[in-house]
Amino acid sequence: MVSLGCPKNLVDSERILTQLRADGYQMSADYAGADVVLVNTCGFLDSAKEESLEAIGEAIAENGRVIVTGCMGKEAEVIRTRFPQVLAVTGAHQYEQVVEAVHAAAPANLSPYIDLIPDAGLKLTPRHYSYLKISEGCNHRCSFCIIPSLRGDLVSRRPDAILREAEKLVAAGTRELLVISQDTSAYGIDIRKEPRMWHGREVVPHMTDLARELGRIAPWVRLHYVYPYPHVDQVIPLMAEGLVLPYLDIPFQHAAPSVLKRMKRPGNDAKVLSRIHQWRDICPDIAIRSTFVVGFPGETEADFEYLLDWLDEAQLDRVGAFRFEPVEGAAANALPDHVPEALKEERYQRIMAKTAAISAAKLAAKVGRTLPVIIDEVGDEGATGRSQADAPEIDGQVFLRDAAHLAVGDIVGVSIEDADDHDLYGVPV
Repeated sequence: MVSLGCPKNLVDSERILTQLRADGYQMSADYAGADVVLVNTCGFLDSAKEESLEAIGEAIAENGRVIVTGCMGKEAEVIRTRFPQVLAVTGAHQYEQVVEAVHAAAPANLSPYIDLIPDAGLKLTPRHYSYLKISEGCNHRCSFCIIPSLRGDLVSRRPDAILREAEKLVAAGTRELLVISQDTSAYGIDIRKEPRMWHGREVVPHMTDLARELGRIAPWVRLHYVYPYPHVDQVIPLMAEGLVLPYLDIPFQHAAPSVLKRMKRPGNDAKVLSRIHQWRDICPDIAIRSTFVVGFPGETEADFEYLLDWLDEAQLDRVGAFRFEPVEGAAANALPDHVPEALKEERYQRIMAKTAAISAAKLAAKVGRTLPVIIDEVGDEGATGRSQADAPEIDGQVFLRDAAHLAVGDIVGVSIEDADDHDLYGVPV
């Protein structure tokens, strides 16, 4: 299995592999030992599509028997034109079709004696953390995005099904649940009148109720892809209580009103800065991460300066930035006044310098404190972990000395001794 793209794709890969394992298939660690190769593609940006096509080409060159699935499956003709020898092409979260294609390409001999799988299913992440997908699709029509055409409109999972999966994951060793979807704040709006019973109590399909229940199951619960709708304010007290990690991943994308209007972004109102201050009053340790697009069509120097000033005021903890890239099928492509590539690059460098300085100052303020840290790796001389402000693979890390006695998945107090632009250094206490 070659799994590309976002954590939502990773969850799809885990679900496919779990079903195939139940059907009697073994996983191969390399191309040479496989009867068939699955490539789960990303199709959001042209660069991601090219990466997917390269992965398909590599799989064909190394093995020859390839099944393609994922977001780029929407462009089956493109894939088949370039690689006519692929065995099958299916779209995003078409689990049954993928499994059927594998059955056709490489029939398995099921044995109840050797083909047992863990209750939590097969995972592609380390044992101590797991992505938990709560919905599929998205109801928004942002002008730069084609996700709804790839994955459809919002479809929320039943809350009891999500909580049952969470319990299984925690029972199997998960210490940190990373809640993901295209729009976590919108969870349940399609099934809001369908509460479910869970351990003798009724659970409403709503982000706040779900977060509260998940906080009772897992030591750490981290919320990703949260649009700043008004009801997000209700989650902040849960963070202050310790039920949910004090961390919000909010894809603001920009701050200038004129750019947001052209982006057709939901949920970004003029009061969001005051709300961020209110959140910090309730939960002082809250970490806010976000992503921003620079060089969006029509972005003026005044718009970009507005964004930099907004970042000075917002003091976000973690920031990623992207240069605008046209995506085939996106409405933004037809907008006038595209920004030259050289200017995009100049603005990208400026925003990264700005956010690195903010990050360095915020991390320096943590020196001398003792913070809870989850351990990701342990070596002979030390260990690597993450604070509550750090999601795996996208945020910073905490490097520990004198920590060889720790185990992966431990959550320990760490005395912070030093910091740089993105990472912390300390010793377990």
